[in-house]
Amino acid sequence: MRREATPPEGREGYEVREGCEVRGAREAREAGAHLPVPRLRALAALPLLLLTLLAVGCAPPAERTPALTPDDTIKTAQQRLTDTCLTRKGLTPPQPGSRPASAAEQQRVARALFGTGRTELSLTLPTGHSVRAHTDGCLASAQRTLYGDQRRWFRVSTVVNNLKPEAAFREQPLTEVRARHRGDLAEWRRLRTRALINAKAHLQSESARAVR
Repeated sequence: MRREATPPEGREGYEVREGCEVRGAREAREAGAHLPVPRLRALAALPLLLLTLLAVGCAPPAERTPALTPDDTIKTAQQRLTDTCLTRKGLTPPQPGSRPASAAEQQRVARALFGTGRTELSLTLPTGHSVRAHTDGCLASAQRTLYGDQRRWFRVSTVVNNLKPEAAFREQPLTEVRARHRGDLAEWRRLRTRALINAKAHLQSESARAVR
């Protein structure tokens, strides 16, 4: 497809094709009438060369994969870490859409993922509910890698994730409850920032190993 455009002042001989400017097109046509046959043949190949250059130079940029959000970056890194941990233990990480494993296999995976025995971490909320977690499973290992301090992350994340239930239980505005836990929220943000940095580093390291 070709459309002619009026050349800018002082720039006669320009031809515009699909938004790209090709210099010297008119001069090449006019000079062809005075060239010998071998030169004419060489000149006849010029449009094909110009079209090839246009196709390369004017091609739209390749679409990029949308970047992960901070939440998705941390979740993806944590998933990769837990999958690697389970694989090292000789277990098959659960995959969406895969055939369900036997009940015994599911139990082995759950124990390896979440830990076993006595729960080492525990926190009782103002609502009266208690939250517990292990420190010996693949999930705990992934959290230590990302957050640096699993115990501290367990405490502040449990508090922050239950601010709305606490506000409802106390019959207070959420803003007042959040103000009461200002220190927990600041610590939560600090640990999340660390986790995001570590998650990006882990995913980049995985990508680098994959291309080797």
